[in-house]
Amino acid sequence: MNLLILAALPEEADALFPNTGTPELTPIPIRRLNAHNHDLTIATCGLGKVNAALATGLLGPVADLILMTGTCGALGAAPGAYWIAEALQHDYGATHPGTFRRYRAGDWPMGEPGEAHFPAMPDPGLGLPHARIASGDSFVACPAAAADLASLGATLVDMEVGAVAQAAARLGKPWGAIKAVTDEANDASGGDFEANLRRAARTAGQAVERLVATL
Repeated sequence: MNLLILAALPEEADALFPNTGTPELTPIPIRRLNAHNHDLTIATCGLGKVNAALATGLLGPVADLILMTGTCGALGAAPGAYWIAEALQHDYGATHPGTFRRYRAGDWPMGEPGEAHFPAMPDPGLGLPHARIASGDSFVACPAAAADLASLGATLVDMEVGAVAQAAARLGKPWGAIKAVTDEANDASGGDFEANLRRAARTAGQAVERLVATL
């Protein structure tokens, strides 16, 4: 099986099957290796939805499965790693007087909004708690903003998974993501993210390694 595994940051990519594989100097940095009889391409896509969607679009067509690893903020979720069961883009929709209506990314943002999320592949049986993640092109470090996103049913927040989900859906590819918490999306998030990045990245990476072994 050909697996594409995306990470936004080098620290997140390096935490997955560390010190193995062959790096390649391409516009999107990648590392190729074989693990558990699967061919893996680990790509450092960069921050934000555009980078994540671009990497998925360029590298995803030859993959049998698209995965994402890395870190996230918590919207009330406890520390640890999570299986991302659903992803949405919290900054996609329509602005109306006094309100912002969210739609599923790519849908026409008019009329009555329906479900905004993209469902992931079935739970692979790793025993991880499930989460809905809200993705957007902003780093959330504000309790009021976090509460707004939590009202969408999200318990985690990041800047990429929702875009990977949308791109994978356009490609007709199954997708999954495992993310580990670095911070609580509040005024301490910047420092907490930096302090916990490598630990959380490795927590997520180890869970993805277990996933690859089960496929």
